[in-house]
Amino acid sequence: MHPRVPRRPRASRSHRGSRTPFGAALHVLSPPCNIPLGSGSIAATRATEGAPGEGTTMPGPLDGVRVLELTQIVAGPFAGVNLADLGADVVKIEPPQGDGTRVIGAFAPMESKGFHVLNRGKRSIVLDLKRPEAQELVHRMIPHFDVFLANARAGVTDRLRLDYETLKQFREDLVYVESTGYGSSGPSATRSGSDIVAQAYSGLMAGEGKIDEFGAPQSISCSAVADYATALGAAMGVCAALYRRSITGKGEFIQTSLLLSGLVLQGHHISELPVADELQKRPIMDEIAAVRERGGSYEEVINVRKSSNAAGQAFRLYYTGYRVKDGALILGSLTPANREQMRRAMGITDDPSADPDFNALDPANDAIIEELGERIRALMLTKTMDEWIEIFDAEGAPVSKVQIPEDLTNDPQVEAMGFMIDVEHEVSGPERMVGPIVKMRYNPTGAERAAPAFGVHVDEVLTDIGMTDEEIAGLRATGAIAV
Repeated sequence: MHPRVPRRPRASRSHRGSRTPFGAALHVLSPPCNIPLGSGSIAATRATEGAPGEGTTMPGPLDGVRVLELTQIVAGPFAGVNLADLGADVVKIEPPQGDGTRVIGAFAPMESKGFHVLNRGKRSIVLDLKRPEAQELVHRMIPHFDVFLANARAGVTDRLRLDYETLKQFREDLVYVESTGYGSSGPSATRSGSDIVAQAYSGLMAGEGKIDEFGAPQSISCSAVADYATALGAAMGVCAALYRRSITGKGEFIQTSLLLSGLVLQGHHISELPVADELQKRPIMDEIAAVRERGGSYEEVINVRKSSNAAGQAFRLYYTGYRVKDGALILGSLTPANREQMRRAMGITDDPSADPDFNALDPANDAIIEELGERIRALMLTKTMDEWIEIFDAEGAPVSKVQIPEDLTNDPQVEAMGFMIDVEHEVSGPERMVGPIVKMRYNPTGAERAAPAFGVHVDEVLTDIGMTDEEIAGLRATGAIAV
């Protein structure tokens, strides 16, 4: 049996010297629960499901935790969103020009859909961190925060005097997250990184295998996959570090990178298992090496990789997409039992790959699999999406129509589960967006406010840490506070 972990009494927003739910003193000068939400924000009800007090506003699981975020674009901001959704008070430091996503597709000055999605639930302050006064202001803020999030090239936070070794002098038990493109050391550490570059370097792009009409590589464009994976890893690391701090009283230095996230997302391809690789990976790599040695194109390399796995062709008959009479369907059968469900649904009784002794690696069987694939493609065209879904559902076989992202805003299943949330923004008005990635019954998650207007919370945040109006005005005069 696992050792029993003693329950700690739940603390709401804590006063100076009190303990958070994670056991470390916040040293705040005013109780965070009294912090006003700020202009243009609303509190979303965190209602429990089937618990005492149902329908009442409840604190999130990270209630009492304060996060100072120095991030831009996607990976860092989305990590902050996840922590805010869990109930943390997240304060975002923006540069004088604002987060870069504020101006990408802007519908109003300094306001864009991307920024709103990636920064809901936060407060915003604007500092010119190139100025020593602004750096010293952050040093003064650190004792009042549990977590510091930073994403930048390796070395940038050092130059700004905002690296972990510097900041932990102001709060020894600080949980510090450093997100970079490639990691903190090595030959590529100081290179610029972005999601599309990480896709290329990590193999994600080639693994997807898309090529444009000019033979050039195409990225995974539906989502910034490396960015979002990095963000989720950062949020997971913060939660683990806070829990550990509640036991040991010690802080943590957490490293995440777009490169590592790309590797994790395709570990089954990158990992080495000599026994298995001798039959599958090595022949492909030998053929690719030959293409590269003679100066072959990227497209040739991708085609070798796509065509070198006959076993995969048999497997994907029931794990792929098909056109139907009025659209498209995806079949998702991974297990032998699922594939048998698919065969029954389609009336297929002569699939040779159902035989446990079928050798999918034998080139002589390629034609057999291709002929069966042609039959399935023709069969799928005889019925509509709804007709096929009813048939497959009756067998318990996994299947779905193919929707576009915009279809999901009002999808009945999404609606039934409450996966969308509603907030109100002072500029754009009502906003509907995807809610937290986890739903919890007794410590509900949710967005407490819309994304912040540019620098709107400077005075509020600095007053919270005990600064006077005169001190704040003085920092504005130096340009350290840039709004």
